[in-house]
Amino acid sequence: MELTRARDIATRVEVLPEVGSTNAALRALAADPEAWPHLSVLLTDAQTAGRGRLDRVWTAPPGASLAISVLLRRLPVDPRARGWVPLAAGVAMADAVAAQLPGSDVVVKWPNDVLVDGRKICGILAEATGDAVVVGTGVNTAMTTAELPVPTATSFAVLGAVADVDRLLADYLLGLDGLVAGLVATGDAVASGLHATVTARCATIGQDVRVSLPGERMLEGRAVRLDEDGRLVVHDDAGEQAVAAGDVVHVRPALD
Repeated sequence: MELTRARDIATRVEVLPEVGSTNAALRALAADPEAWPHLSVLLTDAQTAGRGRLDRVWTAPPGASLAISVLLRRLPVDPRARGWVPLAAGVAMADAVAAQLPGSDVVVKWPNDVLVDGRKICGILAEATGDAVVVGTGVNTAMTTAELPVPTATSFAVLGAVADVDRLLADYLLGLDGLVAGLVATGDAVASGLHATVTARCATIGQDVRVSLPGERMLEGRAVRLDEDGRLVVHDDAGEQAVAAGDVVHVRPALD
């Protein structure tokens, strides 16, 4: 896998022929900060036990998708500000995908998906490990229609495109590192501009949504904005509620 552009940006890039989970592997390696500094990358196109939110396990045929894990060591001091890291990753990946799919509507679905024309092409999972954060993304690259896990998913191949993996990774790393650096410099997503950037890319805002919450609770209403901590603010009959985590469905019968 030629990754000339990406290697010029990342401090270290390792390509694995196969791995259970790039996130799990990088979290283990992160114990050695000298060998694995800020913006180290682990990736594969053959992940056998990928994990999403709520410890969901998913697999894909070899060569059908790209699993990327990035190690971030330069982080905001305030733990609340670190909650913006996965949202920054979503914007960075949405921008990288959009650069290769001109004419497509590429957006972020709160809290951790990238959608193309309303269908999921990428999922994101950020995990803390000591003083660092590992940000994992899974991008559907060469996956065929028959291989898609759900009807609401898509891929570069399904969209008639061949993903330039080196360009995708390089664009993603530049975007992610820049957005997080701004957050570090200001310590605040509003001051850094990240709040506005995510809001502009987030298709969830303005949608009628159903949010599955812990304890088998369900919240239904209109997603109206993101608050200063990156929580989704939903307006229902009881007023406004800020949601820190939950599975969100955009209430659009044609897709959900």
